[in-house]
Amino acid sequence: MRQSVTNTEIGAEMLLSFLYPELEDKWIVRYDGTFYRNYSHDAMEISPEETTVWLSRDGILDLLPQGLLSMEDELKDGDVLEKHKQLDLQRRILSEAFLPFDSVEFRRRLKVERNVSELLSDKLSYILRTFFGFDIDAEKNPYIREFAVLLPYVRHWRGDFEMIRRLLSAIFGCEVVRRDGRYAEEDSTRAWIPSVRFELLVPDLSAEEYKALHRDILPLRDFLAEWFIPAEVRLEILLKQHSVSPELCKNMILDYNTEL
Repeated sequence: MRQSVTNTEIGAEMLLSFLYPELEDKWIVRYDGTFYRNYSHDAMEISPEETTVWLSRDGILDLLPQGLLSMEDELKDGDVLEKHKQLDLQRRILSEAFLPFDSVEFRRRLKVERNVSELLSDKLSYILRTFFGFDIDAEKNPYIREFAVLLPYVRHWRGDFEMIRRLLSAIFGCEVVRRDGRYAEEDSTRAWIPSVRFELLVPDLSAEEYKALHRDILPLRDFLAEWFIPAEVRLEILLKQHSVSPELCKNMILDYNTEL
């Protein structure tokens, strides 16, 4: 099935390398010409079933000198309509003839895009190991891996609780409520320290899903506390049932109010 492409900023090589890496050596490319680029995208349509992509670019045939394949005055005399049909047929035949060359060149650019992506990934791993002492390749927790790529920017985001809330919401795909407050180990106002609590409003978790998420969030909380939360601030992350108001029910099923 053909798929229309809606993002105008993404090049075809980057898009296909991300969506269909297994088809890197199989793509057939058809160039529809840069005329369509004025109101279309780079990858106009994609058909993974046919391993074919239609691009708003000029192919090898379009880049050849016009006089190489046709005469300048070919349409001046005789039946112009008939000659136009013949030229159109000739061009379609030539397009099919150049199709293998266009496809091979496009696959070569796909390989270059993949190599660049791998180099950038290796560069990030090197930066995290060298400057932060963090081995992202050895990290198994998927949520920590998501946050770890942001470590080079931690100087700007440390203590930005609203940014952390938005990142948690994006990574977990749920609403996250932030609550700022104070905390004391002892019952004394003199020992209060600032605290921040993020409540993950996760809907419809089964008991098994809750336990798995609870297990993954524990090390994430420690990671965030180490890198993104000021040392003097106490961090809490709570799981809460989305469909039940905390003000109405303090003891929810599956222990969703469990403090981490």
